Amino acid sequence: MPRVPPFDRSATGEDLARLDGHLVAEIVDGELHANPGPAPPVASSAIALGGTLRRAFEQRGHESWQILPGPELHLGADILVPGLAGWRPSRLRELPATAYFSVPPEWVCEILSSSPASLRARKLVIYARECVSHVWLIDPVARTLDVRRLENGRWTNLATHIGDQVVRAEPFEAIELPLGQFWGD
Repeated sequence: MPRVPPFDRSATGEDLARLDGHLVAEIVDGELHANPGPAPPVASSAIALGGTLRRAFEQRGHESWQILPGPELHLGADILVPGLAGWRPSRLRELPATAYFSVPPEWVCEILSSSPASLRARKLVIYARECVSHVWLIDPVARTLDVRRLENGRWTNLATHIGDQVVRAEPFEAIELPLGQFWGD
């Protein structure tokens, strides 16, 4: 994800609003990053995973999470756009009237694409600062799911799942997830 454009100051929401509406843009540590949008494998993974989670909650009558694709998260001065994010009703009682969320989610799923590893690492620091309790990192090309939990301000890697396994992963361990559905084949 390229920095756009180089500023002599920290980027703001106004800078983000000036960009072409077809770009997915984030402000991370004062730097503006923009991308033309998710590649087909990334978009396919997000839709498949979000749909699987929503159906599972509906069928089982579990506490219903708000699971949303590509939400714009305003977290302090940072603006992040994960592939998916989820809130329990106790944390987000109703959807905001704004085009963004200022309440940090409890779970985010970053679906790895062309963004550099250094940017992903910086986003993990922000998620930890905002007390996001779980982060999943999906790589649809390598066919992996990394599951992380925030413990004492640090990310603990709980599991790395590979291939077409059927798995249970925090915070949705009550749900079986057939990973093969998420690879966009």
